[in-house]
Amino acid sequence: MTKTLMLTGAACLALMTTMAHAEPLGGLAFSETTPHSAAMTQKDDFTIVGTDDLMELTAINEDGTVRAIVEIPTGTSAKWEVSKDDPKAVYWEYKNDKPRVVNYLGYPGNYGAIPGTALPKELGGDGDPLDVIVLGQAVPRGEVVDVRVIGVLKMLDGGEQDDKLIAVLAKDSPFAHIESMAQLDAEYPGVSQIIDLWFANYKGPDGGMEGKGFEDAATARTVLEAAAANFEAGR
Repeated sequence: MTKTLMLTGAACLALMTTMAHAEPLGGLAFSETTPHSAAMTQKDDFTIVGTDDLMELTAINEDGTVRAIVEIPTGTSAKWEVSKDDPKAVYWEYKNDKPRVVNYLGYPGNYGAIPGTALPKELGGDGDPLDVIVLGQAVPRGEVVDVRVIGVLKMLDGGEQDDKLIAVLAKDSPFAHIESMAQLDAEYPGVSQIIDLWFANYKGPDGGMEGKGFEDAATARTVLEAAAANFEAGR
């Protein structure tokens, strides 16, 4: 009798697990297992919401570190972003009437946006908050973390400038002490090449992405400060 009950319980658990993953979100198995920030709540399968306007946060801290909003944790493929309509929310972007999934390896770092920034086209941007990739362990979606900006990857997307700031988690990470692209390359050979190759190819061979090389922390800081000033001027 005991063995029968145990087998029945195991069978039920297996069935429940199968049912839970019978229709994976966005076509991604285990997509519901990626954690989100404790400061946010899950509204539905495709939206998390907090109480703070994420884009009203100050970009640069007093100690020189920078705030970054994590939209896509390291290693994941679901394309989430801060909502333009409700900047308290982060949502799974839709494309062609379905949740967008990057058809490539997962992101090589935590991808997100710098709050309180807006870089216009005349300064090499697209009017949106600055994009940033943060090297280090995976951070929950929607989390706001302090980072150190160490460089910028110059890129073209369909012929238009689409640069990506390169940053590291400011503490509690193997990369926390890194201050420049030169130091990154010296201590972690291959990492910058991985980032360059990933962004050049993640949209596919005809995706329109073209890498133009890295520039160091001073250039990245100039871009950041210009975007922060432009955001303030437009408020």
